[in-house]
Amino acid sequence: MEEKRPLVWLSADYSGSATRDILLPGWQVISVAISAQRLPGGISGCSARVGVLALSDISRSQLTLAQGWLEALQVEHWVAILEPEQIEDPEVCRLINRYCGDYHTFPIQPDRLQAALGHLWGMSELQARAFHNKPASYQEFALEGESSAVTQTRELLGRFAHTEEPVLIYGESGTGKEAAATFIHNHSSRKRKPLVVVNCAALPLSLTQNELFGHEKGAFTHAMRSQKGRIETADGGTLLLVGVDELISEQQSAILRFLQEGQLERIGGSHPIKVDVRVIATSTTPLDQLVASGNFRSDVFYRLGSLHVLLPPLRDRKEDIPLLANRILAAAAPSIGPKRLADTTIIYLAKHPWPGNLRELQNRLRQAIVLGQGPLIEPVDMGFGLAPVNNHSREEELSLSAFRSQADRQAISVSLALANNNISAAARLLNISRVSFYRLMERHQVIHRMSVRPLKSD
Repeated sequence: MEEKRPLVWLSADYSGSATRDILLPGWQVISVAISAQRLPGGISGCSARVGVLALSDISRSQLTLAQGWLEALQVEHWVAILEPEQIEDPEVCRLINRYCGDYHTFPIQPDRLQAALGHLWGMSELQARAFHNKPASYQEFALEGESSAVTQTRELLGRFAHTEEPVLIYGESGTGKEAAATFIHNHSSRKRKPLVVVNCAALPLSLTQNELFGHEKGAFTHAMRSQKGRIETADGGTLLLVGVDELISEQQSAILRFLQEGQLERIGGSHPIKVDVRVIATSTTPLDQLVASGNFRSDVFYRLGSLHVLLPPLRDRKEDIPLLANRILAAAAPSIGPKRLADTTIIYLAKHPWPGNLRELQNRLRQAIVLGQGPLIEPVDMGFGLAPVNNHSREEELSLSAFRSQADRQAISVSLALANNNISAAARLLNISRVSFYRLMERHQVIHRMSVRPLKSD
């Protein structure tokens, strides 16, 4: 016998079981009364993705109580059922618009309600499966590491998280600007509310207002129902404008009133809607430079730019690269098996300038996972060529001692780079004593950038 899918029924009280049985055969219905003091047994850990909001049982004075339960219950999609006359109540309409994906008025057609709930359940399951199968992105661990650059950045982002001011995040492409915005949101008082992302570069001018502000029913052809825009969806949470430097002048003008007053007006609407949204914006180009060149409105810039943070490029935090690379490999391990970096590959990672930053590191590692033949990832797997040949005789190049000397020099240089020129830490990376490390430096004439006196023989 097929297991019933769970569904939450939110109503004024626990009555109406006969109605539920008629409307929802085949569902495991979990009833929640808005007058209850606590969640009913069995709902915590319940995997209900959809719910029915029985507004026909809820009076106008109880709408605030119902809204509290809608916020508290972990249900992705709601369908409202109500009496025909309730649809004329603006407060009821506002509640439906904010929380429900569909609504039905009495007399309810069971087949139509079943189809709506089944559709919402299926979409939720599809989204969950897509998220589960999504390859891990460098954004998930972009801020990990112990370098001074990333440590200071995390500290600054943590301070920003405890304010309500807009934040502008700058950084080269691939440095993890979305990760920084997510860090602020997740450490703020808004963390239980939505983080809504708007990709400004992919926002067509003709659809800007509809995408950001939404529309009312009948505002244009095919507007069969009212729809909230991205800003209104973020109410109570955070709005992330990715690539705000990509907005053209007309689009900048469109968001100015919202940034100034915290209000918006849907297309076809006749009254402003107040929204409580914290704004975070990311940009590759410093906006003050765009203002100076006339390519960005100064009034929009000043309302976006209360707090600034510049993310460090990967070349300024090379000591974090082995950790980041291993995190990317560990995320891929369940599907490809364990992989690790060869010692020579770590040398190449330290020497490479990383113009594409973390995105380039991730792409090169994904290439290596596909091309590599064994558990070790070699430099060629990541697209790195052979090291330049020194201008020595062929006999000297092919001698064993020459190879050893070159390897020793590279090991010293790389370990110093990874340890931020800390001798003790570099020695630990090579698993040798501090004294032995100094002797290697002296033998191969590697000069530490800090003045170093060779140790006497013991």
